[in-house]
Amino acid sequence: MKDNVSIRGSVHTDRIHDSAAKHVTGAADYTDDIPQPEGTLHAYLGVSNVAHATLHGIDLTAVRAAPGVIGVLTADDIPGVNDISPTGLNDEPVFPTETIQFHGQPLFAVIAETRDAARRAAELAEADCTPLPHALDPVAAMEADYPHVTAPLKLERGDVGPAFEDATNRIQGCMTIGGQDHMYLEGHIAFAIPGEDDEIVVHCSTQHPSEAQHMVAHVLGVPSNAVVVNVRRMGGGFGGKESQMNLFCAVAAIAAKKWNRAVKIRPDRDQDMTATGKRHDFVVDYDVAFDDAGRIEAVEGSFAARCGFSADLSGPVTDRALFHADNAYFYPNVRLVSRPMKTNTVSNTAFRGFGGPQGVIVAERMIEEIAYATGQDPLDVRKANFYGGAGRDLTPYHQEVEDNILDRLVTELEQSADYRTRRAAIVDHNLGSRILKKGIALTPVKFGISFTATWYNQAGALVHVYNDGSIHLNHGGTEMGQGLNTKVAQVVAEAFQVDFERIKITRTTTEKVPNTSATAASSGSDLNGMAALDAVEQIKARLVAFAAEKWSVAPEAVAFKANHVHIGAETLTFAQFIKAAYMARVQLSAAGFYKTPKIHWDRGAGKGRPFYYYAYGAACSEVTIDTLTGEYRVDRTDILHDVGRSLNPALDKGQVEGAFIQGMGWLTTEELWWDDKGQLRTHAPSTYKIPLASDRPRIFNVNLADWSENRELTIKRSKAVGEPPFMLGISVFEALSMAVASVADYRICPRLDAPATPERVLMAVERLKKA
Repeated sequence: MKDNVSIRGSVHTDRIHDSAAKHVTGAADYTDDIPQPEGTLHAYLGVSNVAHATLHGIDLTAVRAAPGVIGVLTADDIPGVNDISPTGLNDEPVFPTETIQFHGQPLFAVIAETRDAARRAAELAEADCTPLPHALDPVAAMEADYPHVTAPLKLERGDVGPAFEDATNRIQGCMTIGGQDHMYLEGHIAFAIPGEDDEIVVHCSTQHPSEAQHMVAHVLGVPSNAVVVNVRRMGGGFGGKESQMNLFCAVAAIAAKKWNRAVKIRPDRDQDMTATGKRHDFVVDYDVAFDDAGRIEAVEGSFAARCGFSADLSGPVTDRALFHADNAYFYPNVRLVSRPMKTNTVSNTAFRGFGGPQGVIVAERMIEEIAYATGQDPLDVRKANFYGGAGRDLTPYHQEVEDNILDRLVTELEQSADYRTRRAAIVDHNLGSRILKKGIALTPVKFGISFTATWYNQAGALVHVYNDGSIHLNHGGTEMGQGLNTKVAQVVAEAFQVDFERIKITRTTTEKVPNTSATAASSGSDLNGMAALDAVEQIKARLVAFAAEKWSVAPEAVAFKANHVHIGAETLTFAQFIKAAYMARVQLSAAGFYKTPKIHWDRGAGKGRPFYYYAYGAACSEVTIDTLTGEYRVDRTDILHDVGRSLNPALDKGQVEGAFIQGMGWLTTEELWWDDKGQLRTHAPSTYKIPLASDRPRIFNVNLADWSENRELTIKRSKAVGEPPFMLGISVFEALSMAVASVADYRICPRLDAPATPERVLMAVERLKKA
């Protein structure tokens, strides 16, 4: 790093988020801040008030007559195809024509002079429909013989049948795992501006601009080259803006072309929560065999998920739940199956971890079951079942775990958090405390990195160097607060050996980088950083060739260092050198590209290498519960997380902290509840509780494993950070379980369902008191 000593913002150093000051002061521009052209119209959705029904028609007379209304969009107004399915299954209409499939389903859109007028008018419609029976959860769906929304997956290795027959010990159980709303600060929004001929520009808050582009083209019946999608930044996404933005982009675009005026659609929080999908909730039946030492011999699991009325991304989400149902543990014999169930609820979608957390928590439940059955510390059972050593490195999907660092990571955290001493003290405390009980847990995470849809593992970038030496950077990733733009710009700054401030980061747009993948699966920095580096290397190769020829030196004598270019004995500032290259007609622009190597996946066979590498982490959490009320607090959390060789430790640490809190919220306070009519009742911040600042651990120690380095050739040997630390929140859930188990002298696994709300904790305490 000596060459970078005077470079501001190079990789592997802390760098403030490029928009941090704007975020804090409110100066950051989002889609809703874009100045509106004269005559901009506003759209609002009219939605169903039944969960399942045959739709005969909608009386829109009063809607059209309402003050300020310009018109109404229905399925009949869609010039192209009435479908926004991200997987091409043609199962997700913009507006339904025959059947209502969930309470809150958009049936039409009102277009009015103001948003308030559109919103008020949308309430005036009268739908003529015949109610049908509905199923709201996966168990009810299976009992009603509902279909799968997509083909199930089976992962199998070894021979489960004989292993269970010969098992020393065997436990069967069922776990219900709740869903989660994304609760991004900025809700969904799309702003469409019509152009000439078939052209249209859509500004929106999406993690997947290319998909939004293709969906708009699809519903308009035009080629993708007629549609431009722009995203400067999002106020949070967490997966909720990967495919769910399609609806809003489509409505805004159709209306804009129909009336030839700019159209904006921004639902309020209630409609945002009821009309868009969430994290999949699961009901998992598990069967685990183990020896007297607690070592797993066989595992079988059936993962039934509430997918909603259409497939959306439920196929890959439920697949990934199986991929991570082993977490950090080797299963000698294993059979896992998914059941992606159709239900009469909003279609669930991507969420940070993409099904992985639901798989990981089941693995931890089985470890917990074994620990209580054998009378051991759960950490000892965890360590006994870690991947590692010959014959214990093959996953259920037949990928070898080649980069396992969990033994070192967990051992270091165990020591730094003083786990053993604290656990002994907690056991002593619980013996003497009748009301307040404590628990502690140290849980690991192994998380595979790559899109399991192999073709998404590609990225593009565009880099321009202007003749004054300033640099323009554009890539296919989207910025949603995670610092992706900052990291990619750091990569470019280091490659050119210039200060970070020399680089202008521009909005993501389909005009500059085509066919991009979603900013998801924790792959943003991996993919776009490498694509940007490829573009820089192309430009540098031209510049080196130019310098070698002009100054008659060997290419090896040309070096970029600290805002200068050294050419033999001569040194020019970067700006001087670029000016000379421009005058010599050297091309100073390049489109970079990257595709992840080594990965492959055969879904039919359930075998392959779907992941390029694994990211690891561990968390130790301590809690206190009140056995009279079920209320609890998180007293302390210690985290040690693996991000490889961090591109930006400050940003990565922030991602770990935020992911942990969000994961903790999923498992403790965030509860989705539908009434018997199929209406989502937790549809606003007043009824849906995300963690507050006061809910965070009283002591919160977060460290990165600074000794780690990715053995694969990733961008600067870093590792993904967005999703893996989400599952560290499971340590809180497991600690709560220990506190509850103390009521029955740790003889019984409490089998808490998630989220472990105070009500569930209290009921578990009362149940164990009677055991």
